[in-house]
This record gives sequence, C-alpha cells and structure tokens, in this order.
Amino acid sequence: MSRVLITGASGFAGRHLVAACRADGDEVIEAPPSLVADLRDPEAAVGVVAAARPDVVYHLAAQAHVGRSWEDPAATLQGNLAMTLNMLQAVRAEAPSAVFLLVGSSEEYGPPLRIPTTEDEVLRPANPYAVSKASCDLLGGLFAGAHGLRVIRARPFNHSGPGQEPVYAIASFARQVALGGGVGGDAPVHVVTGNPDTCRDYTDVRDVVRAYRLLAAHGEPGIFNVCSGESHSAREVVAALARVSGMEVVHEVDPARVRPNEVMEVRGSFTRLHEATGWQPSIPFEQTLLDTVSYWRATVRR
Repeated sequence: MSRVLITGASGFAGRHLVAACRADGDEVIEAPPSLVADLRDPEAAVGVVAAARPDVVYHLAAQAHVGRSWEDPAATLQGNLAMTLNMLQAVRAEAPSAVFLLVGSSEEYGPPLRIPTTEDEVLRPANPYAVSKASCDLLGGLFAGAHGLRVIRARPFNHSGPGQEPVYAIASFARQVALGGGVGGDAPVHVVTGNPDTCRDYTDVRDVVRAYRLLAAHGEPGIFNVCSGESHSAREVVAALARVSGMEVVHEVDPARVRPNEVMEVRGSFTRLHEATGWQPSIPFEQTLLDTVSYWRATVRR
C-alpha cells in the first residue's frame, strides 16, 4: 500500500485512476481537493505535497483539450507549465524520494514522421496544448537529470471509455447513439462526424491508468508511450458502435467538422512500456465502445 497524490483527480482519467488505486488498497489524496488549492500558485503546491507526504505523485492536472487551447493559448501554456513546475518544485522540496509520474501526450509528436511512433521520435508539437505538454515533458526531464527526481514521463495516445466528455470523438459518437433511443428501436440513429477516414490509436482509459500504476511501481525515470498499437478510423468506430449497440446507425459526415490538413493516421508503439512493466492492452476495443454507450444511455436516462 502506498500514499498517492493525484492531481487532476476529478478529470476523466483521474477519476479512473483514483478508483484503481483505492481498489488496490492505496491511500489516495486528491489534489486539489477543492478550488481553494490552485496548483498554479507555488505555495499552494508546496502545501498540498507537504500535507500529502506521498510515495507517488500522479500529475494529471492540465487544460487538456486541443480546441480550447486554440481559443486561449496563453491560459493553456501558462497554466499547464506553471502547475507542472510548481509540483516538481514542491516534490523536490517536500518529498524528494517520491515517484513523480508526469502525464504528457502523444500530441507532443505532432504530425508523425514514422508509424508506429516510438519515444525516440522528434517532438514537433502543432497546437498550443501540444506545446504546453512538450514543455512540461522537457521540464520533467530536466528535474530528473539536474535534481535526481524519479520523474517518469508517460505519453498517452487517445484514450476513451465511460465518463469522458463528449467533446472527444468516441464519447461524442457514443452519446449520439445513446440519444437515438434504446436497443431495438425502429428508427435509425444518425451519427455525425468529421473526416470519416482519419485513424487514431485508442486505448481504454482503464488500461491507461493500469499502465500509469505499473510505471509508478517500476519507479525508473524514462519516457513511455501508452497506446494500443492499433488505429481505427472514424468510419470504423461508427460501424462498431452500431454492432455493439444493436441499432441501425446512419453515418453522416459534416463538412464543417472536416479540418484542413488533417493528419490521417496516428499510431504508437508501446514496446518500451511492455519491456519495462509487462503491460499490454487488455480491454477489447468493442468492449470500450459498449461500456461507453452504456454509460451514455444511463446518463441520458438520468
């Protein structure tokens, strides 16, 4: 059993991580527990870490949406970097032996030069959110090298599952299916997407947080992709949602949602993560989709 401090505990992955840690007997401290503790304030970060006395810090707190980062680049860049710097400084001062798992993003790689993308790929962030995460990633590496902190840098690719906001693709598609009615309804459900042929590497969020926990237990500094190694197009996702939901689904493409210069495929390699921890994806893609539709059906009923 470990004392674990989780920033961003109320977010999508954060909620799943809290549940997984508690199920395994860890003592979990959620930060910030309320709006009182703003991790953009250095003193607040020190106070959170000093009170928690953690063995492991999972730093998930961030403005994590690409679209929103374009709307307010300054807030994304300043907020994400400040929170990461303050947490690293606080851990250095108050819990220097703790494992610090820093959650980055595959967005740091930008348009992939090679597929599957490995951790050795050059970083070419292509949006303000990606720039912020690449900066945080580099900062974590600096603190590991210069101060000897046990910083593990995870770079998750797209992840999905029950509880995700519908601003993300699979959650949006699943919500549209759930709003279309119950199993066996007569009328077809219309699901609207952008470019139907863009392919992304999706991993179930429950597999993602299992990877985080294995990396923390492994405890060795390094950079690790967290991904499935497979990619699925929007067209394939919609077809699979039709199968798992038992509904007739009509796929509509909205030209307004088709982005210019779209990256057609993103797919990563998890070889380094597997070699270090034995991790590999365990939840089938269609199970993720079914659980997500079930979540949205229950949410719609409520």
